[in-house]
Amino acid sequence: MKNAPKKSLGQNFLRDEVVLHKIIAASDLGSEDFVIEIGPGEGVLTEQLAKHTKKVVAIELDGDLMPQLTEKFATQKNVEFIHADILNINLPALIENHIKNVETRHCLVSTPVNYKLIANIPYYITSPIIRLFLEQENQPKKILLMIQKEVAERIVASKGQMSILSISVQYYGMAEILFRVNKEAFFPVPKVDSAVIKITPNRKFNKELDKKFFRLVKAGFSAKRKTLANNLANSLQLDKDLVSEKLKALSLNENARAQELDIADWQRLAEIF
Repeated sequence: MKNAPKKSLGQNFLRDEVVLHKIIAASDLGSEDFVIEIGPGEGVLTEQLAKHTKKVVAIELDGDLMPQLTEKFATQKNVEFIHADILNINLPALIENHIKNVETRHCLVSTPVNYKLIANIPYYITSPIIRLFLEQENQPKKILLMIQKEVAERIVASKGQMSILSISVQYYGMAEILFRVNKEAFFPVPKVDSAVIKITPNRKFNKELDKKFFRLVKAGFSAKRKTLANNLANSLQLDKDLVSEKLKALSLNENARAQELDIADWQRLAEIF
């Protein structure tokens, strides 16, 4: 007997096989690939991932789903389920214990582990999940996520419509919307349409450098209606004339607002602040 989806956990189970196969095709999976899946739900995506990869580690928060998942995949030796909250799990240890050991045949080495993150995630924790994986020493080589369409559009926004979310993703890699998914593809039917987004990391996480960078970004976005110069001066407790001079030195308009800057602009700002 299947469990009813839980609204409190943001559960909307994918029921459209066409969409499912489009996700698998876009994942570009190989027989040596390792995949982390978040929120396997009924295991429909898990089942397809297992057919094309070396190992799938699926993390499920809902304990009521665990019995039917373990029963369904009892004979699948390359699928492992972990009952945990992805936002509270020790991700480096998970990678080390559940993927790296298998990849190196229990001979631990210091080289990075290649793995992919592929999932239909609960929409209310989209941003924390993406940040969790991008802000890791061992980032995925590819991230493919089903998320709310409006959030996907915010992530891939260009200069003029940037936000802290778009910057926090694009700072670490290239983001693109692969295709949109009608809400009717899920059960229960959510209120919004979805999209599958691909993120390809191309910048390694650097704790100290990145902390400085995002402190500046958050300062720039601190008050939506104020100019970048005002926000930086107020949030960083700097003289506004000094801030204006620094902006001019980078050929940036002192009356510009934070959303008008792209990643390159923020990186240049971070170098002089």
